[in-house]
Amino acid sequence: MRSTLIVLLFVLLVSCSKENLKQSKISEKSLDMQVYEAYSEGLESLESGDVLFAAKKFNEAETLFPQSIWAPKSALMAAYSYYTQDYYGDAVAELIRFKRVYPLSDNIDYANYLLAICYYEQIVDEKKDLKSIINAKETFQYVIKNYPDTEYSLDSEFKLDLINDTLASKEMYIGRYYLERKKWISAINRFRTVIDDYDTTVYVEEALHRLVEIYFILGLKEESEKYANLLGYNYKSSKWYENSYRVFNQNYKKKNLIKKKKKNSILTRAKSLFN
Repeated sequence: MRSTLIVLLFVLLVSCSKENLKQSKISEKSLDMQVYEAYSEGLESLESGDVLFAAKKFNEAETLFPQSIWAPKSALMAAYSYYTQDYYGDAVAELIRFKRVYPLSDNIDYANYLLAICYYEQIVDEKKDLKSIINAKETFQYVIKNYPDTEYSLDSEFKLDLINDTLASKEMYIGRYYLERKKWISAINRFRTVIDDYDTTVYVEEALHRLVEIYFILGLKEESEKYANLLGYNYKSSKWYENSYRVFNQNYKKKNLIKKKKKNSILTRAKSLFN
């Protein structure tokens, strides 16, 4: 009796599986058509400016057939739809999900780049948007490291320079704040951060001059002269160099600050002055 039941169950399962196979072949074509229609509606809505409906249709296309080649494309298009109308929070959420669900996608490089752009576009004020700045910087660095021979890497390098300018500007702002209140150590730390971490930015010259000022005020003449030397060595035509020269009131001769040198990368061999 038991063996008969097992045989009957086996026959039933086989017959059901055959029937399901036939139905799946019939429905698969219909499903492809549904995915295509949803994706097409998404594109039309995106082109007409209705990005929320577009994102909805792209998500629908992905959900209908998550194993199809259209699924990762639909997920990425949903993120792009949000991005086009500055819904950065929604775009970021979609892109993070895309990276988790489709890590082997052919478009993973673009997904990472778009994620960095979404963070970058949210930077409004370097004094307030530090989280967006850091997220953008880390993601652009990831793109440069992992996709070095792409156009995304090239633009990421450019954006990274702008971000470093923003971060250096923030450090300078705080450094000046401490300088005005005569909090010398805190100010020194901020200006040193600019010199050490953002030595390709436009703020390096002023940071060097501020250190000349502070150490001179503190009576540390040798330390002050060291930074004056560094400033003159790299930026002898800078207004900040002239300002540093005036700090010494003729007691420190200008000729000692100037060293002829063809300017290569910013602050070349600068670190050796502090060894």
